[in-house]
Amino acid sequence: MQHIRQQAAEAVDAVRSHWQGRPAVGMILGTGLGGLTEQVEVDCRIPYAEIPHFPDSTSPSHAGQLVCGTLHDVPVVAMEGRFHYYEGYSLQQVTFPIRLMRALGAETLLVTSAVGGMNPQLNLADIVILEDHINLLPDNPLRGVNDDELGPRFPDMSEPYSSELVELAQQVALELSVSAHKGVLVAVPGPNLETRAEYRMLRLMGADIVGMSTVPEIIVAKHAGMKTLGFSVVTDMCLPDALEPADIEKILKVAADGGEKLQRLISELFRRFDS
Repeated sequence: MQHIRQQAAEAVDAVRSHWQGRPAVGMILGTGLGGLTEQVEVDCRIPYAEIPHFPDSTSPSHAGQLVCGTLHDVPVVAMEGRFHYYEGYSLQQVTFPIRLMRALGAETLLVTSAVGGMNPQLNLADIVILEDHINLLPDNPLRGVNDDELGPRFPDMSEPYSSELVELAQQVALELSVSAHKGVLVAVPGPNLETRAEYRMLRLMGADIVGMSTVPEIIVAKHAGMKTLGFSVVTDMCLPDALEPADIEKILKVAADGGEKLQRLISELFRRFDS
């Protein structure tokens, strides 16, 4: 882990050659949710290829660029597209952007993702505010010799998502009449979707939704001392007794529909951040 600080410093220098702002919030925008940057007053867009030590984003609908600017006067850096374990990257590579965001000055991380809904009370395009997670990825981004300057050897995870921000998100959703549920995310390696039996198992574990991202980023953000908030959009239903084959085009459309509601919610959240 000790090489990460040097790599982050090199990435910071590359970003600073385009943008001198100090972000208060870092955002990671998942599948079909990159349209959230339309809310940002953009100062610059930096392709990932121009940032040292950034992998290439290979997932569909991920633009692969870092957006720098402000949202309701709050300085932000936003990833249009993230990296996944299933793309072949190590979890340290997957989470490197969080190290960059923290080194740039961000104190809060806001993560969005597209997920499968296993709780029968959920519907397509519903928003889930993450209150906890289950990590089933076969590795950990903190594995190896710890760099105490980046964070503690054994970071506490009793509150992986800020209860203060979760409560604020619920309040804003209620005021906007946006359907938003609190829920538990389980992270799996992917890229295949799960079988009926696997969905039953994950539901029995206590998970409401299933995805292939978010948890590694949250672990690293907590290690770095950041406040965290996570939103997921339900893009397909994973009910074992009514399971249908995955339709990627339909999933992307539902993600866009849910993303429109999420844009409204996040926009109003940033107004509260500013106050």
